[in-house]
Amino acid sequence: ALNQGSLLKGTPTGGETQTWGIRSKGGCSNLLMGDLDTSDGVGSVYFRQDRRPATLQRAAEHINRAFPEDEEVELSHAVVVTWRHVASHEPHGRGDGLSNRKNTFQMVIASGDKVSYAILLYPREGLQFLSTSVGGGTVPMQAGFNQGPVKYTFWSTQPGNYYQITSDNEQSVKDLAEQTNSGKRGVWVFEIGTAPYFSSITAGEVTAFSPDTKAEDDPPSPARHAVSPGGHREVQHPRYDTQPHEAHKGAQEPHAELPAAQPVHTLQPTARDPVILCYALYTVFSYNFETCANNRQKCSTFADCRDYPSGYCCHCRPGFYGNGKQCVAEGKPQRMNGKVNGRVYVGNSPSPVELRNNDLHSYVVANDGRAYVAISTIPISLGPSLLPLSSLGGVIGWAFALEQPSFENGFSITGGEFTRQAEVTFLPGNEKLTIRQNFQGIDEHEHLVVNTELEGRVPQIPRAATVQIDPYSEIYQYSNNLITSSSTREYTINHDDGSSETRTFQWRQTITFQGCPHDESSRTALSPQQLSVDQVFVMYDDGNQLIRYAMSNKIGSVNGGEPRDNPCFTGQHRCDTNAVCRPGHGNQFTCECTGGFTGDGYTCYDLDECRETPHVCDRNAICSNYPGTYRCQCIDGFQFASDGHTCVEVDQPVDHCQRGTHNCDIPERARCIYTGGSSYTCSCLSGFQGDGRACRDIDECQLGRCHQDAICYNTQGSFTCQCRAGFHGDGFYCSPGKRQKTRCEHHRESVLGAEPRGPRPPLGQYVPECDEAGNYKPVQCHASIRKCWCVDRNGVEIPGTRTEWGTVPMCKSLSTMPRPVGPTPRPDVHPLPPGTHLLFAQSGKIEHVPLDGYNMKKNEAKAVLYLPDKVVIGVAYDCVDKVIFWTDITSPSISKASLHGGEPTTVISSDLESPEGIAIDHLGRTMFWTDSMQDRIEVASLDGRQRRVLINTGLVNPRAIIADPIRGYLYWTDWNRDAPKIETSYMDGSNRRVLVKDDLGLPNGLTLDPQTSLLCWADAGTLRVECMNPSVSNRKKVLEGIQYPFGITAYGSNLYYTDWKAVIMTDSSTKKETDEFLPSKRSRLYGITIAYAQCPSGYNYCAVNNGGCTHLCLATPSGRSCLCPDDAVGLGCVERGTGY
Repeated sequence: ALNQGSLLKGTPTGGETQTWGIRSKGGCSNLLMGDLDTSDGVGSVYFRQDRRPATLQRAAEHINRAFPEDEEVELSHAVVVTWRHVASHEPHGRGDGLSNRKNTFQMVIASGDKVSYAILLYPREGLQFLSTSVGGGTVPMQAGFNQGPVKYTFWSTQPGNYYQITSDNEQSVKDLAEQTNSGKRGVWVFEIGTAPYFSSITAGEVTAFSPDTKAEDDPPSPARHAVSPGGHREVQHPRYDTQPHEAHKGAQEPHAELPAAQPVHTLQPTARDPVILCYALYTVFSYNFETCANNRQKCSTFADCRDYPSGYCCHCRPGFYGNGKQCVAEGKPQRMNGKVNGRVYVGNSPSPVELRNNDLHSYVVANDGRAYVAISTIPISLGPSLLPLSSLGGVIGWAFALEQPSFENGFSITGGEFTRQAEVTFLPGNEKLTIRQNFQGIDEHEHLVVNTELEGRVPQIPRAATVQIDPYSEIYQYSNNLITSSSTREYTINHDDGSSETRTFQWRQTITFQGCPHDESSRTALSPQQLSVDQVFVMYDDGNQLIRYAMSNKIGSVNGGEPRDNPCFTGQHRCDTNAVCRPGHGNQFTCECTGGFTGDGYTCYDLDECRETPHVCDRNAICSNYPGTYRCQCIDGFQFASDGHTCVEVDQPVDHCQRGTHNCDIPERARCIYTGGSSYTCSCLSGFQGDGRACRDIDECQLGRCHQDAICYNTQGSFTCQCRAGFHGDGFYCSPGKRQKTRCEHHRESVLGAEPRGPRPPLGQYVPECDEAGNYKPVQCHASIRKCWCVDRNGVEIPGTRTEWGTVPMCKSLSTMPRPVGPTPRPDVHPLPPGTHLLFAQSGKIEHVPLDGYNMKKNEAKAVLYLPDKVVIGVAYDCVDKVIFWTDITSPSISKASLHGGEPTTVISSDLESPEGIAIDHLGRTMFWTDSMQDRIEVASLDGRQRRVLINTGLVNPRAIIADPIRGYLYWTDWNRDAPKIETSYMDGSNRRVLVKDDLGLPNGLTLDPQTSLLCWADAGTLRVECMNPSVSNRKKVLEGIQYPFGITAYGSNLYYTDWKAVIMTDSSTKKETDEFLPSKRSRLYGITIAYAQCPSGYNYCAVNNGGCTHLCLATPSGRSCLCPDDAVGLGCVERGTGY
């Protein structure tokens, strides 16, 4: 906005016009804000960066004089901007001669290490005009500072702070050249904070002229001043001129305070309206005089650092492209994740549709420029009306467009770090929508990150209609750190009655980014380029509330025409999606696998760097392989050094509770609680009192805990109550008389009989066990034959439940069991609300506990599914369709139910004996389960129709199973008492190997944290929770001395496990239990899993088009395998090995 006498704080929003006055929308510093004219070829604006000692010394003198009581400043750099011979814009027909008067003034932004100052310099002879024409009238010019818009709500802003130097009259403008706050006439100094923050404005403190002012205002020597043709004293100013300028009558110069400058940048805009011109001026505030020696780590791993006279720049190496700080391999597919927020009005609706953190995912086949974009949870009231906006994902296509020779796509220029704003105007209704997107580069998972905000109104499109978008092209204009484009586009709406209509919208976008200012060649603006987009596909899936865009993108010459005939430039090659196409002579080409892959280019396989090059990571680091790359992570007790590769030891806190070096009382009376670092506290157990270091028993009998007709017996840490003779009850309540004996008690007495020395069973006779209420216990055992089994409420053995002595069968509760009920009919059974939840199985029902962050909202726990007469062991959740799957050992069967409501559905009920663990591949749409009676692991499609046995050898008691679909691995436990183990294989069952076999007891639960790659298990034999990285042997204990654990699941840094009585939350980083949830129904808890609010981000080859397989697609680390179901005869199934 230099032509307005303003220095803009940052680049304005694309298309935004300047609201008049200091309280305008844009953040800026205004020396003389007015409708100024620089279009006659004479008036000019100059700016430069300057860090020469003479310039900084002169600026420091002004600042020190303005703030005499402060410490003297030391400046490191400055920006000098000069407005020379600028006139007021004169509307046609005005004849007052105002345009014959011209003003010259200057601003210096000077900065030190902690603070910045603005120095405003006005001419000694005074300003020649004080007002400009605005809106048909004359308005005094203004001077001051404006913060610009600040965030008000999630989707809106409000005006920020402002500081006004002048008032609304011309005298205040005239005073700028005649008064001061720095002790020198016409020089004004302000402390403005540290860029880019607007904290406060502090004005200079010296309003009286200094004694030396008159001397400096005396006529200068001829070497410094001359007389203009009009007779006015004029400062000769060749340091700002890049070409000769004619002296103008009546023109004047500001104080000649600063030495000659080079280089000088000239700005002569020609816009007539007072519009903020986006010249990316914010780059003049970007300083970096550092060298590669201390900043090499700021460049990409795949870039070289080069020093230049004013600083350093990063440049991607051959075979990679980007801006140097972000580089990706040529030809490598790219993935993007992000969030969408905002408010969008549809049609004439008075209420907006609000978007809050909707997931955006994109996948780009870089070697042919094809981009796929999906946005989730778009309600049907909005989804169809967003179909024309394929450009929501079009910027992704531009970023990775197929490059024609000598042209560059967006990522090559910006490195994926840029801000984009687009204004869309729909015709003929003039609905307007603003799209703001912030691209933040590549994250640690090698995914591009973008945040999107939508604000405005779109025309309504009927729900049943479809939208067709024909191929189009768009011209991109480039200047220093700024890219713009605009176009008018058409789209066709096809209605369900067969009719169609064509509509248009106007599109204007601005892309800003930060290039490296030190490489002179990179500052040269690119010539315009044309983005050609075809094969545009848009679709709204109302069932899943998902909108999809797909398009093919090429970047090339603005002269249009077809791309070069070579298949590398047309995208019509046969290279693997993980390969780069290399053009040859004519139509010849070759395919080369990108970095991290190996093969012939037509088929590429992932290269396991961790296995092929064992020392690729530091010896104190863990190497994790990913498709096309790898990652090093320092082991516990180490962290990365400044080089980002070497792992150095860090000071480790001591957990005295775990080491046993605390001074708490013995474990039978007290508990040591680790509180982080090397700290801990001691707490007496229930039934004891004291400070935790010395605990003594509480005599509950003295407190009257038992009923008055009961006898109290005190024990260490507890007590018991027993009703007196002639009374019956539990001791806490006793009533006269005796209750009737139950069937179990009669049965037991009939076997035991009556003997003089008490009841004794006949040798080898089975004696039933009764509970406190006199009912049969669900588990009955016979010591003589060394067997245990389950019984019904009448004490009759349930067939198929008998186990060997020492192994307790999992038997259902014998309480009253009504018929099955789905998630909606019962008032105490509820569909799953939004958010992330824990799902766990408890005898005949499945319950959920909502999570607030990582904490359990225990008071909101409810039943999700009521399944009487069932014993649910394993639970798994399909995050795509919001469906829960479970295994039942009573039927036996595998079933599912939608958490939106409805009755349970049996998926598999044949050829099962004891299905226990179950896992879901939400990408490949398959499920895996273990059968501990048939000793095998199977896979099936989610509808149960395509079923195949993967592993049926070397298993004894397989139980827990989990899938890692992103990396292509399966993991499972086998609690074989003679040789327990934890194993892994590819998801197709190949490459099977044992991970853990030593120091295991009964490994029941198993889970994998997808973020840290930690595999954790709960062992009911060793009573421990342990974790390890499957790639290396770094096994570590998380918890010890726990109760009988069964299921376990991971979420963030927390582990949640069941121990038959409760759900216990554990912080794996501090290795301590932090909370527990006790369900109201005291029956055994089994499997547990996480129900994510949104599916975890990730991708495998089976996620798109079933991986090209006819039936089962099973991911592997390097691709996928296409397998046939076991009953595939006559189905036309084709099997293919691993690869893609």
